[in-house]
Amino acid sequence: MSDKKLAGLWIDTEKAVVVKNHDAQNAFMFFLCSPVKAEIQHGNSSENAANNAERTNKVKFFKEIEHLLTNSQEVYITGPGTIQEELKKYLHDTAQFKNLTITLDTAQKMSDEEVLETVKGFYNS
Repeated sequence: MSDKKLAGLWIDTEKAVVVKNHDAQNAFMFFLCSPVKAEIQHGNSSENAANNAERTNKVKFFKEIEHLLTNSQEVYITGPGTIQEELKKYLHDTAQFKNLTITLDTAQKMSDEEVLETVKGFYNS
């Protein structure tokens, strides 16, 4: 087992399942964090308001994920679509994560346990 603080997550536009091997102090074994749910905006008066609300909600979603990734040295991100690329760009645009090693992958919907096993497999743990 590595002493590196590692994290991985499966993400889509509605939810992120984060797995990591560390808490604030030390690295030990991989565990699941509580899933992060995205806020979905419904019923806006205009397309412009809808776009602004969507952007605001996405940043809020990414900030919650960012909080769980604090102190991670490497992050593995998987999921469908392009949301994982958006999260990578968001993290690299944040000073704290500017030099973070991030590996991207694609995967269809997984259960929380499958995410845990996929991340452990990625890091050979």
